[in-house]
Amino acid sequence: MAGAYGATVVEILLDRLEAEGVEYIFGVPGASLTPIYEALLERTAIKQILAKHEEGAALMAAGYARVSGKIGVCCATTGPGGTNALTGVASAYADSVPLLMVTGQASTQFFGKGAFQESSSQGIDIVQIFRPVTKLSVMLHNAERFPALLHEALRVARIGRPGPVHLNIPADFMKEFVASTRIPPVHLRPLSRPADRASVIEAVKVLSEAERPAILAGHGVTISQAAEPLRQLAERLQIPVATTPKAKGVFPEDHPLSLGVFGFAGHSHAEKYLLQTNIDTLLVIGTSMGEWSTNAWSSRLQPTRALIQVDLDAAIIGRNYHVEIGVVGDAAEVLTMMAEDIEALSQHRGERKMNTEAVESVRMSTPRFLNEEPDEDDSAPVKPQHLIREMQRAMPEDALFFVDIGNAMSWAGHYFQVRRPNSYFVAMGLAAMGSGLAGAIGGKLAAPGQAVVALVGDSAFAMNGMEVHTAVEHDVPVIWIVLNDGGHAMIMHGESLLLGKHLEACRFRVPLQIAALGAALGARTFRVETRSAFRAAFEEALAAGKPCVIDVLIDPREVPQTLSRRVRTLAASFDHVPLSMRSRR
Repeated sequence: MAGAYGATVVEILLDRLEAEGVEYIFGVPGASLTPIYEALLERTAIKQILAKHEEGAALMAAGYARVSGKIGVCCATTGPGGTNALTGVASAYADSVPLLMVTGQASTQFFGKGAFQESSSQGIDIVQIFRPVTKLSVMLHNAERFPALLHEALRVARIGRPGPVHLNIPADFMKEFVASTRIPPVHLRPLSRPADRASVIEAVKVLSEAERPAILAGHGVTISQAAEPLRQLAERLQIPVATTPKAKGVFPEDHPLSLGVFGFAGHSHAEKYLLQTNIDTLLVIGTSMGEWSTNAWSSRLQPTRALIQVDLDAAIIGRNYHVEIGVVGDAAEVLTMMAEDIEALSQHRGERKMNTEAVESVRMSTPRFLNEEPDEDDSAPVKPQHLIREMQRAMPEDALFFVDIGNAMSWAGHYFQVRRPNSYFVAMGLAAMGSGLAGAIGGKLAAPGQAVVALVGDSAFAMNGMEVHTAVEHDVPVIWIVLNDGGHAMIMHGESLLLGKHLEACRFRVPLQIAALGAALGARTFRVETRSAFRAAFEEALAAGKPCVIDVLIDPREVPQTLSRRVRTLAASFDHVPLSMRSRR
């Protein structure tokens, strides 16, 4: 703690994190981090979570940040500790998650002399390595500057589009006393540039005059906590809403105006309404309109009259589609302004009844889900879409759902209905396998009173499954549901669609015994082969209050129908006509 004569760099760091309300530091200790872990022994407000790998530590910190709304904190030692954490930090960067990454460093007096694991500018430069995947990456060169440097890092992590920052602290500065320990006001949240009022008014006018408008809401709406103003705007103008895959749930999927997800693992209702009903005006908010949120940049998404794009980053607006009206601003601020301006246009509400009727017409003519199977099927192995339905029925209303990368995100994105914002998490920005498995631990620590469930593939489990032991050690009762199909099924299915054959590289020659692995790590485990067995295991796991791993043997022949869109894009990249699509050309 800071005293009358100053404080050490480590004390200033921990004091500030306590003041910010940070409860956990995720990491793997190393010699260069010893002063931090020694100081944590005397603290009760901040607990250290020992990860099994630095990537897992960064992913757990990101999960904590996404659920808590606070900054996630991760520590890694010098050299390989920092490089191991890189993928987790890059994932946070791609998904705009505020993260403080602290790495240790050799003592400055040994720079350039071949010190053990030195990663300074005279060796493997860890500061430069982190720069492309952080908003700020700096080394401490003067202990007296640390309070200001720390404040700047925490400010930058949350200003504008949130993201990770990196501080590299040499060992000889860790315990150095700093005379001036003044810390700027806690919880400072700098405001983004106010949106241009004239542009907002113009957008509202165009929306209110539109005959067939629609809204495409992206991850930026989630980040700015703008779910409520989005709902208000949609209801006041009776405009149907689709979300991008990353924003799934930011608009309730059981709402009469919901079209569901558009893009990867999307819903037929969203695709038919946005691409086949000649919408004249499209409000796009909080999305860069990349491959997975536009059906691979479908030209049919361009409306006949006006595309209105709202984003915090001016460089995003108009990058992939022609935009008639661009509004630079925070999603919550802009949506609130629009909803307020629409109050003066209340005469349009009655005219918009046709939009709800149009949505209902799409629903009646098109099944929401693709490749539906008989609901009573209890055959072995389990069909993934049946498993999702069982999860939907048993999942507590306030549960948090983390979804990993691979076919897990295809099945969950399409078949699981999300009714509440900030309850569905998938790290699709970088799409790092194992992100959902580890992120769920951080999410549960941030919300101990809510059930936390993670849907994971067996390949993702192979990458970060050791973090189950982290949950066991700290008694963090996450439930991992593992889709066990014997390998990298998403790649296998893609190869089948693209080439007409499977490549050996995708399959495990020796299938993973996930339940046995989970038991060895100390978790309560279940191995199931039928839908009814899964139902019983899931209900038992929800009641257990312990870390649980449910190993589900699923049918590897079941292919997510939405995967074909991704294959078409990949084929174009290779200038290759997919075997399964040659007859259509």
